[in-house]
Amino acid sequence: MKANGIGRLVEELTVRGYGRRLQFDEPMARHTSFAIGGPADILVVVDALQDLVNMVEVAQACGVPCVVLGGGTNILVADAGVRGLVVVNRCRGYRIDDEGMVTAESGVLLHELAHWAVKKGWAGLEWAVGIPGTLGGAVVGNAGAYGGTVAERLRWARLLRSNGLDETVETRHLDYGYRTSALKREAGNGRRSVVLEVALQLECGDAQELAVRAAHVVEQRRVRTPRGSCAGSVFKRTPQYPAGFLIEQAGLKGKRIGGAVVSEKHANFLLNTDRATAADMRALIKLVQDEVWSAFGQRLEPEIEFIGDWSRASSRVAEGFEPNGRYNAAVGS
Repeated sequence: MKANGIGRLVEELTVRGYGRRLQFDEPMARHTSFAIGGPADILVVVDALQDLVNMVEVAQACGVPCVVLGGGTNILVADAGVRGLVVVNRCRGYRIDDEGMVTAESGVLLHELAHWAVKKGWAGLEWAVGIPGTLGGAVVGNAGAYGGTVAERLRWARLLRSNGLDETVETRHLDYGYRTSALKREAGNGRRSVVLEVALQLECGDAQELAVRAAHVVEQRRVRTPRGSCAGSVFKRTPQYPAGFLIEQAGLKGKRIGGAVVSEKHANFLLNTDRATAADMRALIKLVQDEVWSAFGQRLEPEIEFIGDWSRASSRVAEGFEPNGRYNAAVGS
């Protein structure tokens, strides 16, 4: 990336009135649930959809890479940080009509939306009351739990395409699968659409019954989910087995590299317990993959995404790693 691109970006954003909101060399560890990650060249927090659109469009016009993050709950950011512009999406408006159609901006917290729906007596999101991260990230990764998924409730998504087109698409065009979508797979071709807002169809239910279901989900997550700095489940389940089961059977609970450790409570959670670096965590991910393959012949594919400048890393990347510091991306649930 050429320095003059950054200079042009700063100048243009300043002219548009965003100058005081720009943060330079901001540590990404402050913006990820792993609490890991080096500095972003420029970071800005937005809470209005038009500001989000403006940031992406200006970065594109200046030839500067742009990464849009939600809650930072499903990513590992490189120790070298992120080149270009990072936009933290806090666009959190939502509303519901009389037929149960929720229209929500992509930066709304999924668990907040789910709790609100339960309280209002709308069924369909009880499974999500304990899931961290934003709705936009959940739409990209087809988040799910306890038998429910985003894809089942999604009716349309409004997207900002990499060519600048503002397009609304129906769910069937997003080609959903287990923890994936056409949006997530766009990373492989060098560009990813930015989710702006979505519509979810809910159903009328009994608020008291829904509250009981939601409380059960919260309790199940409390019992099973480790506390600490982590990114949720690191690996997707295989066609035959949950990833955590295979990791545990391989004897990897408690395995440590530097400050990164496999949780003793749930083996598919890798924790930053003592100032782990991204290199520590990635090395542990690779070790887990290798050990499970050696023991069971099963390939573990990361559910998390690897963000930023990994070019300075010395070891081979984990299988499934896609470097995406060179293009526009909307990631990080």
